[in-house]
Amino acid sequence: MAIVNEFLTLETKGNCDIIDITKRLQLLLSKQKMSAGHALVFVSGSTAALTTIEYEPGLKQDFTEMIDRLVPKSMRYFHEETWNDGNGHSHIRSSLIGPSITIPFGDGEFLLGTWQQVIFVDFDNRPRTRKLVVQFTGE
Repeated sequence: MAIVNEFLTLETKGNCDIIDITKRLQLLLSKQKMSAGHALVFVSGSTAALTTIEYEPGLKQDFTEMIDRLVPKSMRYFHEETWNDGNGHSHIRSSLIGPSITIPFGDGEFLLGTWQQVIFVDFDNRPRTRKLVVQFTGE
C-alpha cells in the first residue's frame, strides 16, 4: 500500500465558478503506477468545494441557480459584519457541498459513471488562485 500526495493549482473567476477537473486528476493518477485504490481530493480553503456532476451547460446553470436559492447573496451574514469582506454566503455554500471528495480507481482509471465528472466550485466573491491536495492511496 502506498500513499502519494500531489497538488493541483487552479485560477478561478469566483462567484460560483465551476471547473471540471476530471482530466487533470486522471493525468495525476496515470503518473502513480497504481492499479487500484482511491484518491482523496481536498481544497485548502473555506469558500470552495468539490463534488460530481454531469458537466454540461444546463446542469451548470441549474447548479448555480439552486445554490442561489439555497444560500442567497442578499441575506444578512454575521461573518460579513465581523470581517466586512462580503463573502459570508461563500462560506455557507462551501460548507454545504464540502471541501473534499474521495474517488475510487481500478486498472489505473477512476471508477466514475459515464456522465459523471469531478468538479471544483469556487464560491468566493472574487477571483482566486486555489490549491488542491490530491492524495492517492493504493497499490
